[in-house]
Amino acid sequence: METLALFGMEMAELTERMAALGQKPYRARQVFEALYRQRVATLEEITTLPVALREDLKAQGFVVGLPEIVQTAKSVDGTERYLVRLDDGETVETVWMPGGDGGERGDGSEAAIEEEGEDGDPTDAVEIRTHVSAPSKNKYGGSSPSAQNDNLKEGDGYKRATICISSQVGCAVNCQFCLTAKLGIRRNLTSGEIAGQVAAVLNRQRVRIGSGRGVETPSRINLVFMGMGEPFLNYDAFMGSVHVLRAMGIPESRMTVSTSGIEPSIRRFAEEPVRPKLALSLNASNDVVRESIMPVTRKWNIAMLLDAVRSIPLGKREYVTFEYVLLGGVNDQPEHAREVLALLSGMKAKVNLIVWNPGPGIDFKQPAPEDVAVFHRMLIDGEIPTFTRRPRGRDIFAACGQLKRTVEPGLVEISRAAV
Repeated sequence: METLALFGMEMAELTERMAALGQKPYRARQVFEALYRQRVATLEEITTLPVALREDLKAQGFVVGLPEIVQTAKSVDGTERYLVRLDDGETVETVWMPGGDGGERGDGSEAAIEEEGEDGDPTDAVEIRTHVSAPSKNKYGGSSPSAQNDNLKEGDGYKRATICISSQVGCAVNCQFCLTAKLGIRRNLTSGEIAGQVAAVLNRQRVRIGSGRGVETPSRINLVFMGMGEPFLNYDAFMGSVHVLRAMGIPESRMTVSTSGIEPSIRRFAEEPVRPKLALSLNASNDVVRESIMPVTRKWNIAMLLDAVRSIPLGKREYVTFEYVLLGGVNDQPEHAREVLALLSGMKAKVNLIVWNPGPGIDFKQPAPEDVAVFHRMLIDGEIPTFTRRPRGRDIFAACGQLKRTVEPGLVEISRAAV
């Protein structure tokens, strides 16, 4: 018998399902509350429903349908990478970053204002073993980068966490610097599978959303759709997951979606009445370089993408984030910085610089620390708010561009179930 996952259904569908079983609408509300506020894992845990109704649901093939964490690797910096198994046996990866990675800074959101106000300089909360240069602030909100801070040591306490979630099994975009690209595309995730990753991680971490504090860890959670896959090639499920996550108590202002540049979906996104923040993976300053590392550019060039981004109505304090992975000798020189400044001139834009995270079988190199520092300073001097993202979980292949559905030999694995 085919199973039907309740997790991922919105109120209207739950109401229809209950009505088909001869139940009144309030039963749908009880299921909704159990799924998204209590984050139950089994029908037996929905104790507000009569036993007979729970048995009827099971007989009809209904299950809660949360994905299962089957492997966990833990980084020296506290980051955890999870291999998450779906109902059909496929797996994706999800990342938990205690304290976040500073990616929200400068985008004008509640999360950014909160982080900047509480933490001050992004280097204050951690010990950085290798500095590019001493941090220096400026009126545009940036600070000098700590490009090679592989060995971040978190303090015992932190005030927020970020969860990086996947939207597809594999990825079809084929960015040349990304390990996920080597998987190809296997299938899209459902909205329940996308949001279910968050529920599974929050349950593991014993986080209670909206309580003002967590049981063991903070309840102020930021989400980034930056894991495996291209969310805008799975647009309906991605947006469906946004509504499920809002039902779980996480507002869209604490969510950021990253796209490689799917122009029609960006324009569709611009018309959404409720939407997360947008991060466009720019990664090059001209079409020639971008096409060589991101083949999707052949279909939608930089000018088309920037025009689509300009169609998004932004709030008074809201900025669009442009992510820029720095590849040594490819896109990290002063001439590239000058081209980026020209591209983003007049836009409400901020830039997140990301020092490329290495992976086996990928023929790129990390930029020199001094090149990162010069690039960063040129953007700041050009009046573009710029932040160099601190890498999280590099030692366990959990950093940006490193997700590939496996636990590497020799990594610290703290739990495992049969896959």
